[in-house]
Amino acid sequence: MKMRIYMRGITLMELMIVVVIIGVLTAVAFPNYRNYVTRAKRAEAKAALLKAATNQEKFYLQNQIFSEDLAELGFSAPFKTDSGTYQLSVSEPASASDFTVTATLVADDGESLKCKKFIIDGRGNKTSEPATDCWTRKN
Repeated sequence: MKMRIYMRGITLMELMIVVVIIGVLTAVAFPNYRNYVTRAKRAEAKAALLKAATNQEKFYLQNQIFSEDLAELGFSAPFKTDSGTYQLSVSEPASASDFTVTATLVADDGESLKCKKFIIDGRGNKTSEPATDCWTRKN
């Protein structure tokens, strides 16, 4: 009577297949995750700019002039977004009836080639540098 001995465990081939599957999933998921994080940081900057523009309008209704001080608009100076990626600044008004608020990229995490600055002015014009579609694009 022969006794059969069965080995338990996984073979090297099975282990390599699992490693390849994990590698493929990582290769697909990581760029998508980076794009998601980048979009979230940009959205954070845009939301802060829109809040600053709204606060500028409120300040103007009360004082008949726009402010060039972030503290008067309810922000700490210097104000950085929650992620610390963008910093807000208010330019000295060119006239009493206009303002410009800028969110400038301060943390270089691969964003340096796109959307370095978001700008909104008193007329509601939204611009960005160097790309012109940062306010509207999804990536």
